Amino acid sequence: MGSTTQNSKDIHASAEQVYNAFINPQVLESWQAPGDMIARIHNFDPRVGGGYEMSLFYPDNEQQMKGKTTDKEDRFTARFVELVPFKKIVQAIRFDTANPDFAGEMIMEITFQPVEAGTRVTMLFKNIPKGIRPEDNEAGTISSLEKLSKYVEAKAEE
Repeated sequence: MGSTTQNSKDIHASAEQVYNAFINPQVLESWQAPGDMIARIHNFDPRVGGGYEMSLFYPDNEQQMKGKTTDKEDRFTARFVELVPFKKIVQAIRFDTANPDFAGEMIMEITFQPVEAGTRVTMLFKNIPKGIRPEDNEAGTISSLEKLSKYVEAKAEE
């Protein structure tokens, strides 16, 4: 069984606005890739049992990281296990890889909790493949939560 990580961020927007940023493919592409990575969704089916296939592309200047699918790409499939509007999303994630260190099914559980300033988004990862260091998963999650916050808060002000 793999590692577990958890990160939270309070976002100044409603739970509905934040939840919708997870189930709109164009919006998801804009914030989910950590750091300078670029995301592309290949297909999207927002229902329990559905899901999406996404590629995260490393920037050309990235020298330290090697992709899980190709040198510059992490491609994965996320299956929606649970969708509770404005409260919770559970996804089962599998990387498209020949490397056994990245094999298996990782669970990502996202919860949306109302707080005074807006919504606390918590991302819990379970069964992280052994090829992913927990501290790298946390750093990527923090980066993605920052991008999510900037996107949703800017839209909430419009």
